[in-house]
Amino acid sequence: MAFPLSYDEKETRPLQVVPVSGFDAWLSGQSDSTRRWIEASGFQAKAGRCCLLPRNEKVADSVVGAVGIVASNDDLSAAAAWPEQLPPGDWAPRGVAKEQLAPLAWYWCAGAYRFDVYREAAGERPRLVLPEDSRDAETAVASLYLIRDLVNTPAQDMGPEELAQCAGDLARGYGGKVRLVRGNHLLSGGYPAIHAVGRAARREPILIDLSWGDPKAPRVSLVGKGVVFDSGGLDIKNAAFMRNMKKDMGGAAHVLGLCRLIMSSELPVRLRVLIPAVENAIDGDAYRPGDVVATRKGLTVEVHNTDAEGRVVLADALAQAAEDKPELIIDFATLTGAARIALGSDIPALYSNDDELAEGLLRETGRVGEPLWRMPLHPGYESMLDSTVADLVNATESRHAGSITAALFLQRFVPPQQSWAHLDIYAWNDVRKPGKPVGGDAQCLRGVFAYLANRFSSQESRFN
Repeated sequence: MAFPLSYDEKETRPLQVVPVSGFDAWLSGQSDSTRRWIEASGFQAKAGRCCLLPRNEKVADSVVGAVGIVASNDDLSAAAAWPEQLPPGDWAPRGVAKEQLAPLAWYWCAGAYRFDVYREAAGERPRLVLPEDSRDAETAVASLYLIRDLVNTPAQDMGPEELAQCAGDLARGYGGKVRLVRGNHLLSGGYPAIHAVGRAARREPILIDLSWGDPKAPRVSLVGKGVVFDSGGLDIKNAAFMRNMKKDMGGAAHVLGLCRLIMSSELPVRLRVLIPAVENAIDGDAYRPGDVVATRKGLTVEVHNTDAEGRVVLADALAQAAEDKPELIIDFATLTGAARIALGSDIPALYSNDDELAEGLLRETGRVGEPLWRMPLHPGYESMLDSTVADLVNATESRHAGSITAALFLQRFVPPQQSWAHLDIYAWNDVRKPGKPVGGDAQCLRGVFAYLANRFSSQESRFN
């Protein structure tokens, strides 16, 4: 995995980082020729803007350096726009404190990311040059790129087996182990809900179970929705809603990216990652509206809508995660359109039965500039999940509170005393913005890692 970063400081161009509020003072300290060039170019000191500086004002195409504008010394997010404005070459930041190099590298790499697997590469990217002792900055970026690459890969090349291969590669790279439960073995292994959703697909469903770390360390479990493609099943989606359903394994991508970050940082935890990897396909053996599905916990689920499959497969995975009695369970899932209607594409919905856990996640995601909003597990809506033939339905008949009732469904598979958080994410950018190209994206990766690192060690400052 190649990143637009370099650690060779021999042949670089200076990139002066200046906050908006400090631009006038910086400019007043420059040479007459530099001031004349910047003024003549019409450059405005707005966050995200770059101005190339020539060797002299008479040779405009001979670049010697640049000035890049950020909002403030504490907010470097505007640096994500710079890779699109700077020519190829190695750019060494100036005016940045050592502790700000990692976030600067994060935003730079977020803006320089390209997914060129299926097309000719767009050419050389500018590289940010960091000191040799700042290689830790790559750790978070590697997880960001992993998540984006997994979500962007078309379903034809990203099935349950490919997700399992990714988990296996991560485990082998960091001394972990992976257990896979495939196809009909899901029934004998106690995962009937995962089997029910995935049995119709040509590619058999798989429960991916990765473990890592000292067995005596505090237990942390991550669960990720791994629906590699969601046709909607027999309750088929229309074309517009089905178009981007390769991203419905975004939850799985997030827990694999977070897993990589935890393992590479050697957090002192006993980590378990559970991914129900399935394709929600249409076939003669597809599960049907009105079917009653068994689950690992023993609860039965009446299928009201086959397009509400994510919560069904997560039911078995959450029940399995809870059996270890970990200190906390965090699940990521591209679960509901209702969350997007409520909060839009940029803000994941957070649900939790543990106020301290929720407050910690909100604090850390806010600190690193990742939006997250807590939603209520309102008990008054639990009756909306009542079934006349089973313990509960997988989707309500009401158009109201769709994200809340989905979270309440998941909560039924988590013991009341178990600390748990659910992030209903989008994992996608519909509109191109600096640092956020159209396609797959990571949401709350750094913030959730910062919470875990802050709780179990003191490493979050390395990346945030």
